[in-house]
Amino acid sequence: MIDTLSESVRNILKGSLLESHESENVNTPERIASVLAGAFLAYKSIGTFTKHPFLALQEALVSGLLVYRGATGYCPVYAGLGKDSTDPSAIHITERFIVNKPKAEVYAFWRNLENLPRFMKHLASVEERDSKISYWRANLPGEIVKLSWNAEITREEENTYIGWQSVEGSMVDNAGKVEFNDALNGSGTELNIEISYFPPAGSLGQGIAKLLNGVFENMIRRDITNFKHYVEGEDYKTYATDDQPQEKLENTFK
Repeated sequence: MIDTLSESVRNILKGSLLESHESENVNTPERIASVLAGAFLAYKSIGTFTKHPFLALQEALVSGLLVYRGATGYCPVYAGLGKDSTDPSAIHITERFIVNKPKAEVYAFWRNLENLPRFMKHLASVEERDSKISYWRANLPGEIVKLSWNAEITREEENTYIGWQSVEGSMVDNAGKVEFNDALNGSGTELNIEISYFPPAGSLGQGIAKLLNGVFENMIRRDITNFKHYVEGEDYKTYATDDQPQEKLENTFK
């Protein structure tokens, strides 16, 4: 059924109504994913309207934005960052899944950016310089070249949203966001994760692009999907109970 729906979306995106515009900055796979995610959220909002009307309204608004993004191929966030995912050298990864942990706890763990290398093997380290700025180092196979950059938190809503991007002039442009929502069954947290890497322009950028694609891209994708296993596993339990007590974990960034 998913294959059939995806094919239908592809056909829609090829239609005259949604033809490419000069401002198009979202590639076809992302457009398809946006439409599918928007349709899912719209369906989800209908089911939650009677019990949680405010949450349903939020989901409906987000679904509309996702459908618009997929239909037009234009993303205002990308436009603001000066990014274009139609560039084949860029990496864009989107994942959505549920972890069996409370939302506040998952948010607190992720908001401490220095925790990311615990489960993201493509990162050698993340050092928080202050409440907004952090220093990131990539973990490339063979250490052929050392990639590092400074990033800043661009938007955060406690227990709900974290967004970041590399600062201007970085060796590699990185942007990402994580949305935290209560799972429908109330027994966990639904995460919507988007991470993008854009190599810089010029000959250096072409070389970095070759490194970013392929092996590095697969590492990032595994890192994101493995977060569920990490946060529900023994390593996370040890961290939560020994390195940082549970009550402290939940209140770290309050």
